[in-house]
Amino acid sequence: MDLRIDDDELSTCVSCGLCLAHCPTYRVTGIEMLSPRGRISAMRAVQRDDAPVDDDFLHAIDTCVQCRGCETACPSGVPFGHLIEATRATLTETPPRGVRSPQPWWRKLGYRVLEHPQLLRAGTAALGIGQRLRLVPSKRLGLPARLPLRQAPLVSSGADVVLFTGCVMDAWQRDVHAAVQRVIERTGACVSISGDAAPCCGALHEHAGLASRAHLLASRVIAALPGEQPILVDSAGCGAMLKDYGRLLDTPEAHAFSARVRDVHEWLAERIDLLPEPTPGAARPRTAVQDPCHLRHVQRAHLPVRTVLARYVDVIELDDEGLCCGAGGAYSVLHPEMARDIRSRKLASIERSAAPVVASANPGCSMHLCAAGVDARHPLVIVDAIIDQGGARHGR
Repeated sequence: MDLRIDDDELSTCVSCGLCLAHCPTYRVTGIEMLSPRGRISAMRAVQRDDAPVDDDFLHAIDTCVQCRGCETACPSGVPFGHLIEATRATLTETPPRGVRSPQPWWRKLGYRVLEHPQLLRAGTAALGIGQRLRLVPSKRLGLPARLPLRQAPLVSSGADVVLFTGCVMDAWQRDVHAAVQRVIERTGACVSISGDAAPCCGALHEHAGLASRAHLLASRVIAALPGEQPILVDSAGCGAMLKDYGRLLDTPEAHAFSARVRDVHEWLAERIDLLPEPTPGAARPRTAVQDPCHLRHVQRAHLPVRTVLARYVDVIELDDEGLCCGAGGAYSVLHPEMARDIRSRKLASIERSAAPVVASANPGCSMHLCAAGVDARHPLVIVDAIIDQGGARHGR
């Protein structure tokens, strides 16, 4: 079967095994088929040798967290993310005869909800009411402990930069966007809110194999955010997707758009002296940093998080070399047992750090960790609170 993956990219893997220690599913199972080289070997067998698309193959592809930690470790530069995304897209959109699509109708419906802000907010409020009536098992579903029923709107203050607010994060964690906006404005910049004009970047669709829908959403976002000002993103997964629009669509407009996208910490790190100075003698909370995979392994923009945090807190490094926490967008909902097993290793690392607070720049990661009792917050929520509580002062 033609999986529609680039044969040259497929050939770059030499099966050296250096990826194994960095693959969360292999680490918790020890099963070769659930490792990057095992999955690539299975892709080769299907694409080149006409091996059957059986349950084992589908399980191997479906259980990949898509953390892309293997890419950071790989000396051959295997673009595993491209391979797994293309394989999922083929299996989902044109499955072979006799093979059921990995994405049943109810999952596809869930992804479509993300594209409609009013429907998503209504659903969020309904789930929030269910939580308060103790009818919704929040932990089992990977939900925040208390979803908001109503949220104050974000208000643009100008047009120096655009803050991309997205779908789930805006519906569930708009308070994070508000804190991020305040920190950006502390540099003297004015912020335009993307809001409902660009409600979903398509990252979850792309990861699920709904490539056609993801490309449509990418085109809509590009059309909704014209101009030349930087587009700042405070969600690692969204940022990785927006930066990849050029490759996905391969149009001049898409490449120009992706060139405008920055993780908000990248932008702030370059303007660190414009932020309020730490107050002499102010407490510096010990804060562990958990790197979201799409910030560390895809954007390679995890170091600026430390630059911004270190102005106000004592940064504590975890000892797991950036291993995935198991959130994986919708992964923790679709594969809860595997996600919990992966998370257990992250929790052990956090416990060894003895840090009371964990900074994580991705909503899925923070929610997944909070569900296990960790005090996980967005880095700029931590910074905003310190500035607001007098732990910093205006310098120049």
